[in-house]
Amino acid sequence: MIKLAIVGTGGVAHGHARHFKSIPGCRLVACCDVMRGRAAEYAAPHQSPAAYRDIDEMFAQEAVDAISNCTPDAFHAPLSLKAIAKGIHVLCEKPLATNYPDAKRMADAARRKGVINMVNFSYRNSSALHKAHQLVAQGAVGRVVHFEASYLQSWLVGKQWGDWRVGANWLWRLSEKMGSKGVLGDIGVHILDFASYPAGNIASVNCRLKCFHKAPGDRLRGVQLDANDSAVITVELANGALGTIHTSRWATGYANCLELRIHGDQGAIRINLDKSYTQLEICRGKDIDKVQWKTVACAKTPNLHQRFITSIKTGKNDQPDFARGAAIQKVIDACFASDKTGRTVKT
Repeated sequence: MIKLAIVGTGGVAHGHARHFKSIPGCRLVACCDVMRGRAAEYAAPHQSPAAYRDIDEMFAQEAVDAISNCTPDAFHAPLSLKAIAKGIHVLCEKPLATNYPDAKRMADAARRKGVINMVNFSYRNSSALHKAHQLVAQGAVGRVVHFEASYLQSWLVGKQWGDWRVGANWLWRLSEKMGSKGVLGDIGVHILDFASYPAGNIASVNCRLKCFHKAPGDRLRGVQLDANDSAVITVELANGALGTIHTSRWATGYANCLELRIHGDQGAIRINLDKSYTQLEICRGKDIDKVQWKTVACAKTPNLHQRFITSIKTGKNDQPDFARGAAIQKVIDACFASDKTGRTVKT
């Protein structure tokens, strides 16, 4: 039985508890949150036997095999490193850290300690993405020469997830001083992994970030709204292919849409997760001249929580691991450097 604790009991943590609860051989034994009373409120509906405000106290009192680190970005590194030092396996929310040196420190520590380590790039749960990776690796579309990817949300415009102006869960995502890396660190990290996992490793980026006016004085309830909320990135892959990646919270009409198009010299692949997690479209062979696309059904894949628990049981670390999280963090750091200097930055 894998004894698991969830650290950080905000909105995203509820999904983690539901996923782990459905996995045989895994039991939630504790939860922890620094905000007074929040862990106890979380423990009741998710049937956690214990709730703590201090992670050191939790580790001292509970025999924990693994943690799911669901804390805000700035706490990913310090809390994960505490767990790793005790030989505890870690599934960490994205982004892995707030900078590449911290992310690399996490990956190196996990490797040295021999603990299972994974980062929650949750769109790896799409079997269509895994099939695209396989097809590109097999040469099904030839040499990749161009790609385009987008991750679009509209919660700064609409209220499909509630009103960010009055809700308590959103403001930190809009403030650098509260530890946010903006849309680039929040969901840009997803689309960077989503695009480069099948298309290929990123060699350089040229990035433009922008934070738009959204409140009087760009402050709300004492919080400075200074984090980027739109990002446009021109990318060169390691094989020389060019592409664009863009993401925004101002994309009216889109709740949570990820799209990817990969163009090779012998075919193309496209994925739209709004349409399907388990289907992709491909154009190759005789269909190229007719500009026709065929739908490919992809068998379902275990979700990332299942793969994390399986990794612990087998001792074989599945992907995406901390090394992958650190590599994506290096790209994010390069994007910030590019925006600051106005130049292309190698990764």
